[in-house]
Amino acid sequence: MRIGIVVDSACDLPQDFIQKNDIVVLPITVRIGDAVLADHRDEEATLSFLHAHVAERGHEAETTPFSVNQIRDLFLDRLVIDYDHVYCMTITKTRSPIHENAMQASFAILNDYKPVRQAAGHNSPFALRVIDTQTLFAAQGITAVEAVRMRAAGDNVQHIRTKLEYLASNTHGYMIPRDLYYLRARARTKGDRSVSFLGAALGSALDIKPVLYGHAGRTEPVAKLKGFDNAVEQMFKFAGNRVISGLLTPTVCLSYGGELDEMRALPGYNRLRDICANNNVDVYESVMSLTGMVNVGKGAVVVGFASEPHKFVTS
Repeated sequence: MRIGIVVDSACDLPQDFIQKNDIVVLPITVRIGDAVLADHRDEEATLSFLHAHVAERGHEAETTPFSVNQIRDLFLDRLVIDYDHVYCMTITKTRSPIHENAMQASFAILNDYKPVRQAAGHNSPFALRVIDTQTLFAAQGITAVEAVRMRAAGDNVQHIRTKLEYLASNTHGYMIPRDLYYLRARARTKGDRSVSFLGAALGSALDIKPVLYGHAGRTEPVAKLKGFDNAVEQMFKFAGNRVISGLLTPTVCLSYGGELDEMRALPGYNRLRDICANNNVDVYESVMSLTGMVNVGKGAVVVGFASEPHKFVTS
């Protein structure tokens, strides 16, 4: 059984991990003025685009995910030939149309895929499952890493599907944005009034950073902490405590809106890495997707993991 794994480019995973494990990426195109980049999870291209365009005008960006027809063509031209069973895991459907586009594309190939497979010499059945990860950015990586792990272990397709859907409902993402003014400008561009000018101004003046929580399709603030470095340290400490308490998969994903060395210099990072190593938990670090950065701003930090229900607490 040849099992394929598909993610969209909002899924924050290291480029070498994606390439090594033949993960197919559904790109999301970002346009800022006349500058256009299709985000294929190329970290060098992302950082170059970030420095040239995102820092100053990112809040004006237009993002366009693969259309139904583009996804359909990808499915027919590659996936139905290369694989027998495919899991397509997308960013939460509450934040992007890409999940719905993938669903429609999966229905659109039903009458067309058999002749394509037969022409390629494959007469066995083909199945494609679209799974809403119910989260975003680094937290999306949790289900993808587990899919890779289970595929390598030879798990059957039904077991994999059940596990991925369970994880999607139990994956938690936490983010600290660096620039509240940017976050507000971007929110207004998208018609989201949740970040007010007064809130951004007060937060910036008092150096208050929100801890934003993504889970089960929702994104909401769960804490407000003094200072960016302190907020990140508290978030890393909380993640480390969840690791000690026990995760549902031995995986923590981190992403950062900029050079990774900047994230690695933040307080609390080394402690989190040490805790993960001592508890046999793998850590995957990546530059945040271009899609993510234009929505939340340069310098944001995200951590994702799967665990039982809990509340964010500081100490």
